[in-house]
Amino acid sequence: MAHNFKMLAKCFYGFEPILAKELRQLGAGKVEEGIRNVTFEGDLGFMYKANLCLRSALRILKPIASFPVRSENDLYRRIKEIPWERYLGQDQSLTIDSVLKSETFTHSLYVSQKAKDAIADRFRNLFDKRPNVDTRNPDLRIHIHIQNQQCHLSLDSSGNSLHHRGYRTATNIAPINEVLAAGLLLMSGWNGRSDFLDPMCGSGTFLVEAAMIACNIPANINRERFGFQTWKDYDESLFEKIVEASLNKTREFHFKIEGYDKAPSAVSKARTNIEEAKLEEYISIEHQDFFKTAKESQGPLHMVFNPPYGERLNVEMERFYKQIGDTLKQGYPNTQAWMITANLDALKHVGLRTSRKIKVYNGQLEARLVQYEIYEGSRKSKYQNPTT
Repeated sequence: MAHNFKMLAKCFYGFEPILAKELRQLGAGKVEEGIRNVTFEGDLGFMYKANLCLRSALRILKPIASFPVRSENDLYRRIKEIPWERYLGQDQSLTIDSVLKSETFTHSLYVSQKAKDAIADRFRNLFDKRPNVDTRNPDLRIHIHIQNQQCHLSLDSSGNSLHHRGYRTATNIAPINEVLAAGLLLMSGWNGRSDFLDPMCGSGTFLVEAAMIACNIPANINRERFGFQTWKDYDESLFEKIVEASLNKTREFHFKIEGYDKAPSAVSKARTNIEEAKLEEYISIEHQDFFKTAKESQGPLHMVFNPPYGERLNVEMERFYKQIGDTLKQGYPNTQAWMITANLDALKHVGLRTSRKIKVYNGQLEARLVQYEIYEGSRKSKYQNPTT
């Protein structure tokens, strides 16, 4: 029987329940929500599957040691005692990321440097050779987390952040993070059982992530590399089996996924990214001004979008957000409309009652994911009274 071990998946604030649900659906054991993370248990194959399939995870860490530290010499000694030769070859490279919440240790770069010295000195004593440091493409990425005077060491099985899906080669102004987009879609209840529209699609991130959810395509199938693929214990045949098994669980999608943008450059970039993701058969893009459109189909529509906040784009926000509300109310009956915005003042001018309002973060910006239920017929007046 395969050996199970504890792992930690990092995520954005507020996405812990979404990530925990994903992990349970994948088959993880002992799933527990933390703050910006979820811990769980699984074997080596599950670690591969978590990296490949999770949509709302940023990194998958494998803890290897935890110990108290009271000084920098303490830190150096304890890290040097760890048998790093189990994880790192003499000719391989490493990098170290440190996160500190401690009064004793306050400089993350210094902690990383001290830890690197300890590992290098251990290798020099054992093999008369020091491993190289490579901050861009290391063979082993080590994660240090010091909470007060407790040090937790982990190996980063993802390598680069999992938001680097591998399909987005062209970006627009203020593109939304892929993991954030996928998490927001899951939070909105998107399940691929209706038509989907992003009316301000930018470089197409919501569209690609929506199609991958609808078809149950592994989130990171387009990535060139995961951190665990350069580990000493990497099992290539096992990973290939995980990929094959995950692809066998894809499903057909019988609705439409559409994107609008009024900027020709955004339309072009979105089409390029959709082609890179190999999803052209599921997604169509049109050069359209959302405010001049109306819903084309009679059935239910699921809409998720990321309008300008006024941070980087010169837009008259109050008027712009009022137009969003007017367009939804007048042209999009039978629609579940969700949008994320960090402009909470402009949000008041939409003029529609929110069904849900969820606090999230887009980068460093505190934002809200809001839902507007646009009904048709007699229910419209009841649920669409303008409010502030």
